[in-house]
Amino acid sequence: MASEGAVFHSNPVSSPASMPSNPLLDQLPSYQSLLYRRKQSTRGSGRDQRASTSRQRMGSSSSGRWAGISAETRSPDPTPQRPARELPVNMKEKRLLAREQQLKQNKDLSSWERFHLRRLRSWRRFKDESHEVLLTLQLWRKDIHTIEGKFGTGILSYFSFLRFLVLLNFVMFVLIFGFITLPVVISSYGFGNGTSSYTDVSDCTTYPSSSRQGLVLFHQYIIDLLSGTGFLEETYLFYGYYRVSTVHFTKFMYNVPLAYLLVTIGYLLLSLLWIVKRSVEGFKQNLVQDQDRFQSFCNKIFAGWDFCITDESAARLKQSSLQYELKTDLEEERIKQKIAERTLAEKGRIYLLRLVLNLFVLGVLAGCFYAIYRATIYSQEQATLIKPKNFILDLLVEYLPSIVITLANFVTPLIFDMIIQFEDYTPAFEIRFTLMRCVFVRLASIGVLLFSLWSQITACVEPCPCGYNHKLYPCWESRVGQEMYKLMIFDFIIIAAVTILVEFPRKLIVMHCPCALTMWWGQQEFAIPKNVLEIVYGQTICWIGAFYCPLLPAISTIKYFIIFYIKKVSLMQNCRPSTRPFRASSSNFFFLAVLLIGLAMACVPVGVSIAQINSSKACGPFVNYTTSWEVVPNTIDQLPPSLRSFFHGVGSEAFAVPFFVVVCMVLFYFIALAGAHKRVVNQLRDQLIMEGRDKRFLIQKLYQAQKESWMSPQHRSGSGISQPLGSGQLSGVFLEQHTGANMTHA
Repeated sequence: MASEGAVFHSNPVSSPASMPSNPLLDQLPSYQSLLYRRKQSTRGSGRDQRASTSRQRMGSSSSGRWAGISAETRSPDPTPQRPARELPVNMKEKRLLAREQQLKQNKDLSSWERFHLRRLRSWRRFKDESHEVLLTLQLWRKDIHTIEGKFGTGILSYFSFLRFLVLLNFVMFVLIFGFITLPVVISSYGFGNGTSSYTDVSDCTTYPSSSRQGLVLFHQYIIDLLSGTGFLEETYLFYGYYRVSTVHFTKFMYNVPLAYLLVTIGYLLLSLLWIVKRSVEGFKQNLVQDQDRFQSFCNKIFAGWDFCITDESAARLKQSSLQYELKTDLEEERIKQKIAERTLAEKGRIYLLRLVLNLFVLGVLAGCFYAIYRATIYSQEQATLIKPKNFILDLLVEYLPSIVITLANFVTPLIFDMIIQFEDYTPAFEIRFTLMRCVFVRLASIGVLLFSLWSQITACVEPCPCGYNHKLYPCWESRVGQEMYKLMIFDFIIIAAVTILVEFPRKLIVMHCPCALTMWWGQQEFAIPKNVLEIVYGQTICWIGAFYCPLLPAISTIKYFIIFYIKKVSLMQNCRPSTRPFRASSSNFFFLAVLLIGLAMACVPVGVSIAQINSSKACGPFVNYTTSWEVVPNTIDQLPPSLRSFFHGVGSEAFAVPFFVVVCMVLFYFIALAGAHKRVVNQLRDQLIMEGRDKRFLIQKLYQAQKESWMSPQHRSGSGISQPLGSGQLSGVFLEQHTGANMTHA
């Protein structure tokens, strides 16, 4: 058979079972590896038979692939018609082919099938058009596309994450307002008969008014507005104002305490499911990208460019970031090799140094937490002394815990960045470890603040009739809500102040004072991890404070809405993208993983306050219950006997133990399934590596055969056809080469 390229031929055979051994195919690395594995695993008389069978299978599959069995000797296989979208033609021809295929299909269909097909097409077209309409209504769609075009998908992921938090907080606000605030407001205006939560009168039920009496100065209103005290405490913003137990409508009775508790559990579960749903795709991509270093190099070199970039400076920055990524990966490989070559003495020295540095880090954290504790205690003690001195001093005392927490969040990352340089980790691990330390500081500081508050709330002299320190905290839930409110407001003030008072002047100095110092200082970088930690910190405050300050999600929605434009203006005018690159997939997964940690952190104090700490007897919907959770068993006891027995059965050990066993069995099944999938993936990866070696081996043999054919006397005489190669290398294999043929067509 003649062809225009280099084509392999082998002797035609009648059946795979009678195919002779091919010396060239027997030299393939995959076949040699197969023989070696079979030689190690088989020790019986059937070894030669299995090896012969595998050789025949290898020879039959490879002869059809590489030995060039001609098309005339093969039986033509019926090939199904490919869809028009998969054909390698232009769009116009695809439309024509699709129309022809559609006409052919319609000829063989009945009238009912045609009607059903038209209905499916109309529904698909309606869904596509509806999706397009929803995309046009998407929040900040044009702004995010502009950011994507100038700075790429890495920074885009931050603003998409910010939009997600705006939507999440808005949904939380709708749930709280619709099921808690609105029924209480309706009952106060006479649309429903509201029953007060107070059933008895005692010292524990006294709740003095916090409104300022007499002549009130203007700055005191500002203090009340920023701290949540005074007139703002006696509004629907805080827990203590929800004093209605039940709302009687014409056809049903609305249980406000039960709704309050279920909505709290509902928005926490909704947040969990929403975050997990969004993080699954990013986790898959992140897992695939971090699986193989060689694959990472290939992705950066051949598919690392971000085609969303349209700005020239952003394109240059993307080039430098790709170079930085490659240098970082190479440096990481060098460090891994250095780690593998360490001696025992070097390992002992490094581990001892890391132990000392981590002890120092623990000391720094302990100092920060103690400072937060003392600041909280001092602020609470001064709040009980109603002696206003001056505006600035009173405001500093109110915001003292927030100021100390902000200073700790600012100082500790600088210390961590200096310490991590001496711990001799890989660059990628340095970034992750430093970020996790910063996340721990930010979230643990909130926990220390709550612990300080609860130590004051639960500290009462025996006997303790109210179950908490009613003298200092007649409505301790509102006091905790005020602290969360102050943290939220102060965090927003800091973000806005840094943008206006730090980043903008720095931009002016760098632009208008071109000296060596300012050039070295440079513009402020838009550090994605730092900005993400800021909004995750704020979202954790919102999750914790929503139980004590029900309208805090609305404030958080407005806050993030304004922060979006602040960060957009800062990115466009003041900052430059970070030289340390972040991929969109890994960034999204990192953002949501940190947010998930914040959610877990928020569930702990909320759960403890609901189940363990005695609820206030002077305010709120739970005054008739010892703890907030008691409303659930009391409500179950009021249900009909059948439902009551069902819930008691679900909550009993007879149901819990089998349910736990079934969950463990399902978990073990999925663990085994994941292990099996992992083994299959490893086998496929080994197979791909072996195929690469086979291709390289065959290319080398092809090159040798072509070189020998060019050096043969027949080629020199111009015959153009080489003789069969001897020396046992290509027995049964012939090379056919025409003059001027494409050497790469094999």
